[in-house]
Amino acid sequence: MSDRGNPLTTGASRAPARAMLKAVGFSDADLKKPLIGVANTWIEIGPCNYHLRDLAVHVKAGIRAAGGTPMEFNTVSISDGITMGTEGMRASLVSREVIADSIELVTRGNGFDGLIVLVGCDKTIPGGLMALARLNVPGVLLYGGSIAPGHFHDKAITIQEVFEAVGAHAAGSMTDAEFCAIEDQACPGAGACGGQFTANTMAVASEFLGLAALGSGSVPATDPKKADVARAAGERVMRLVRSGLRPRDIITRAALENAITSVATTGGSTNAVLHLIAIAREAGLSLELADFDRISARTPLYVDLKPSGRFVATELHQAGGSPLVAKRLIEAKAIDGSAQTITGRTLGAEAADAVETPGQEVVRPLGQPLKPSGGLVILRGSLAPDGSVMKISGTERMTHRGPARVFDSEEAAFDAVQRQTIKAGDVVVIRYEGPSGGPGMREMLGVTGAIVGAGLGETVALITDGRFSGATRGFCVGHIAPEASRGGPMAIVRDGDTIVIDVDQRKLDIEIGDEAMKQRFAEWTCPAPRYTTGVFAKYVKLVSSASQGAVTG
Repeated sequence: MSDRGNPLTTGASRAPARAMLKAVGFSDADLKKPLIGVANTWIEIGPCNYHLRDLAVHVKAGIRAAGGTPMEFNTVSISDGITMGTEGMRASLVSREVIADSIELVTRGNGFDGLIVLVGCDKTIPGGLMALARLNVPGVLLYGGSIAPGHFHDKAITIQEVFEAVGAHAAGSMTDAEFCAIEDQACPGAGACGGQFTANTMAVASEFLGLAALGSGSVPATDPKKADVARAAGERVMRLVRSGLRPRDIITRAALENAITSVATTGGSTNAVLHLIAIAREAGLSLELADFDRISARTPLYVDLKPSGRFVATELHQAGGSPLVAKRLIEAKAIDGSAQTITGRTLGAEAADAVETPGQEVVRPLGQPLKPSGGLVILRGSLAPDGSVMKISGTERMTHRGPARVFDSEEAAFDAVQRQTIKAGDVVVIRYEGPSGGPGMREMLGVTGAIVGAGLGETVALITDGRFSGATRGFCVGHIAPEASRGGPMAIVRDGDTIVIDVDQRKLDIEIGDEAMKQRFAEWTCPAPRYTTGVFAKYVKLVSSASQGAVTG
């Protein structure tokens, strides 16, 4: 498009709108230029998004320099790391929908010509991508970047080590002084959690999807160069407005498969399954659980990142960042380099500019992956007729058969771990924590971290209709569908039932007969909903199954 005034502010009839906009500092000249929404997910609660207000200054400078008028607005954000293990964690996945909806409302309400979304923590990234796909106005996603690692005993640590320290401290294998030191040193400043947890997973996926510039998210939150990245993003959105290139031109089947591949090769978070299905749906495309299993199976695990590996996100940046990951995957013929990106160049062209730091060990050499296949597998069976999700990048076990220890909430399971009543061989079953039953499908990092910290990570399995943090490691199966509150088989599991998890066969089963299962279902009644009013009650009525992305629209 050529520069023109926005319909919101153009013409004699729009004088009232112009008068109100002039009251907050916009000039006649400003209002004749393309209006660019700057959707900021800044929040003062937690480090992930804390710096985005400062970053927005540079984004807006880039927009102005390129001939546009930025209009910044804010939306909500919930910190998973802070709310984990509490009632507040139920708000996290719900917030993804609110973020997308609120960005949509402000953008449609003001008729923005373009949109740039500043994101940091876990749900802001998919919420921003969903909004861009839904609105289909020229737009850019900008990730605020990773936090620097903390240090404890000369080793880099992240929030993952704090969660695991809870279990170690409860088990008596960590002193009070060590426990306090880890808490104090794990998070040294602004930025999203430092491993390949959900935020960094989705940041990389957004670049492989093409809606964020390759390498823009790799630059850490506190790196002085982040200001340059932000200014460039502001200039880029203006180029998109003028060229007319829109998100749905970029979100193709090939782009979605590239994004899944990036998750698999980095040992990324299982939450990416939920989010990419939701993003595909907003773009009018179909994505199934089976696609993740198929793509992960063919994708080598090339990147050695926490929680299953050795390195943190800032070390990936030092090694060559996401461009190096893309270059390696193109060399391995694992992704489609012809896919379009918001830069106007293909993913392959962007990856060709990657610079690999000599001697780096984060991204493995071509033909020498950590594992021949990626970290995601999809299991089905008598306990998960509609599927479930497992990450195997951090475990060598392929089977587990053991007695069920059944809990109707995350809190009850966490208490059992802390009291050391979970034993080697057990299968911890946490139900009524799904999208509807929770509601909000809480993450189980408190429980999984405590299990690892208690020394049970290699001998205990955990299954749930809830989900996991990207920092979770161990033999864990989540997203079980149908969920217990909607009559899934999880609802009728009893203490002592034998649960079988077989990764090679992609099976998740309970060893009871059909007649016994029918009898238990006949005796089962659904628990009353935890909330009957407010946003949670609305969410329960609207939300879809985890196997369909847990969307509300």
